[in-house]
This record gives sequence, C-alpha cells and structure tokens, in this order.
Amino acid sequence: MNATDMPLIEARGLSFRAHGRAIIEDVDLVIDPGDIVTIIGPNGAGKTTLLRLLIGVLEPTAGEIRRRPGLVIGYTPQRLVIDPTLPLPVDRFLALGTDAPREERNRMLRTVGLPGFGGAPMARLSGGELQRAALARALLRRPELLVLDEPTQGLDQPGEAAFYRLIDRFRRETGAGVLMVSHDIHVVMSEADRVICLKRHVCCAGTPVQVAEAPEYHALFGAGAEGALALYRHDHDHHHHRLHGEEAPPAGGA
Repeated sequence: MNATDMPLIEARGLSFRAHGRAIIEDVDLVIDPGDIVTIIGPNGAGKTTLLRLLIGVLEPTAGEIRRRPGLVIGYTPQRLVIDPTLPLPVDRFLALGTDAPREERNRMLRTVGLPGFGGAPMARLSGGELQRAALARALLRRPELLVLDEPTQGLDQPGEAAFYRLIDRFRRETGAGVLMVSHDIHVVMSEADRVICLKRHVCCAGTPVQVAEAPEYHALFGAGAEGALALYRHDHDHHHHRLHGEEAPPAGGA
C-alpha cells in the first residue's frame, strides 16, 4: 500500500493500565485524511489518555498503533500551564519547534484571532487566549493530523463557533485530519464526521446521526442527549485544497 493511501493513525485492541487500574480497554480507531473525529464521554472516561497514546506520549499496555510514516502531528493540550515567572513572549512560544518566519507567525496570530499579540507575555494571557496561542503553534507545524484536547476551554459561545469554523476551514483547505476531545456536544457534533463515545472502551461510534440513535449514547448522557442532537444534519461535501495562506475570521472570545 502506498503511504498516501494509508490511514493517518490506526489503533487496534488498544489498552492502557495505570496503578493496577484499566484506563483504556480494547479500543479500535481509524483516522483518515480529511476526517474530523470527535471523542466524547463522561469525566474519567480515558479521553485524554487515548489522545496521549495515539500521539506517542504514552505507551499502550496492549494493542498496537500504526501511524503513517513521517506523520506530522499538531497537538494542543487540555491545559497549557505557563510559569508566571518565565519571560516568554507569544512570538517566541510560536517559534519553538518550527522554522516558520516571523511574518508567518504574525499571520497565524491574526488567523486565530490574536493580532498584535507577538510581544505579549504568555503568562498574562487569559485562558481563551492561551488556547488560541496553542492552536497557532500547532497549525504552524503544517500538521497532517491536528489533535485537540478540549480546545475551547475559556472561550465564550461566539468564540467557540469561530474556533470550530477555523478548524473546519483548515481541514477543507489542507485535507488534514482532525481528532478532538470535547464536552461541547451540541456544537461539536454538528462539526464532526464521526463521533466516538468513550467510557474506558468504545461504547458506540459512527456518524453523529448514528450515535444519536444509539442507546449507549443515551445511557451515557441521559435524557438531554436526544435534544443535543435532534437538529443535527451534516453533509460531507468538502472539497480539500492546499492552504493558500488566507486568513480566517478571528476566533473571538477570551
């Protein structure tokens, strides 16, 4: 099989134990180019652990993970903690691990809704601003797979909507895959191609419509689950292009 025909990531029978306790059990998952895959589940379901296994931060106890050779991953953690005594400006943070010139770094700050923030100290950013700075750094890697762990923490509702529009545009223009964990079911479901409900193992998976009809989904999220997806409708009519450097609408909200 040609490398470009391979999934970005494929996991089979993935399990992870810590301190004698099963955190992840027998998880199968495939992410293809152009996919937006959302992982949802209650607190303690193992969502962040699954992401860390997939990107190679943790080693599985059992199972296997296959990554496309040379796969470039952009990752934003659930919380970006910056030492308040560390004199790290935003521009220097963006330059870490990338050869992107200053002009491109400034363009990316405008893209994520942080124009003119290059000289601002990272330690003084709000929670929402930190999330957007982390996204800018991840996008500067020109990733084939963008991995986002609770990416809209600290954003208000307009900011969340703008953030998801930006992610969808990135996927459309580059053909990259997107894997995200989120608790914003009513918003994220409308942006996802596939949804995975996790509670240590995969309870149900499929398109949002399929998941909305699954009894396992309703068991996890209760009576409000049906309303969260009742108006869902998504047509996968995306045309993937290469990124031409245009700016997206600012991701407002801090």
